[in-house]
Amino acid sequence: MIKKCLFPAAGYGTRFLPATKVIPKEMLPIVDKPLIQYGVEEAMEAGIREMAMVTGRGKRALEDHFDINYELESQLRGTSKESLLAGIRHIIDSCSFSYTRQTEMRGLGHAVLTGETLIGHEEPFAVILADDLCVSDSQGVLAQMVEVHKRHGCTVVAVEEVPQNEIHKYGVIAGEEIEPGVFRVDHMVEKPAAEVAPSNLAVIGRYIITPDIFDILRETQPGAGGEIQLTDALMQQARQGRVMAYKFKGRRFDCGSVGGFVAATNYFYHMGRR
Repeated sequence: MIKKCLFPAAGYGTRFLPATKVIPKEMLPIVDKPLIQYGVEEAMEAGIREMAMVTGRGKRALEDHFDINYELESQLRGTSKESLLAGIRHIIDSCSFSYTRQTEMRGLGHAVLTGETLIGHEEPFAVILADDLCVSDSQGVLAQMVEVHKRHGCTVVAVEEVPQNEIHKYGVIAGEEIEPGVFRVDHMVEKPAAEVAPSNLAVIGRYIITPDIFDILRETQPGAGGEIQLTDALMQQARQGRVMAYKFKGRRFDCGSVGGFVAATNYFYHMGRR
């Protein structure tokens, strides 16, 4: 059982300026629900009830969203709009939330390391990047990954095939397919040029990670972009055969980009999935 999910949520969201000047990008709505809530609901579907968030300056709205608003609930009680709060109230009642701040932006690896105080060292944990909004017709992506972790007992990263002209945006893996859609990773590289990428299988924002990652991250030197890359730390685990890549069933929207955000909004609006 994976009990905790870490949400790195300290980034500035510069691609959505000026909207994200005062609104956290994780609070931007897809129809009527913020991105971060979709991520929490996916974690809940996977059986997780302890949510840990790495935030930063200007992210107070994240904490307020997952808290009770007594005045608003009092105003809506007994009205036709009371049901609109049922979903978020269920989350608040079902989950615990803890927060810590990343005081400087030094990459995803540093963000995960910042969450060490919330996660601890006793058990594997999930990581969700809310920018990547995933949907599936049946079992959610993180729940699928939990099943892979149960079988193999090691770190699991979600991957999907991406076009050659987009490979430079992602961490990319190579490895042996040991069962349908599951690869034992033997190589990972962050944001390679297309001509040297080891495959077209790109890591997206879903992970299940064993807790030894924290000790590895402490020793990881800055990599691509001068940042501490989670991919580099995962490669240390992969050298020992302890990373699986899972080609998930479902669809991902890159809501860190304007085009992906609009596509996700259109999808959820037309599907009526709220």
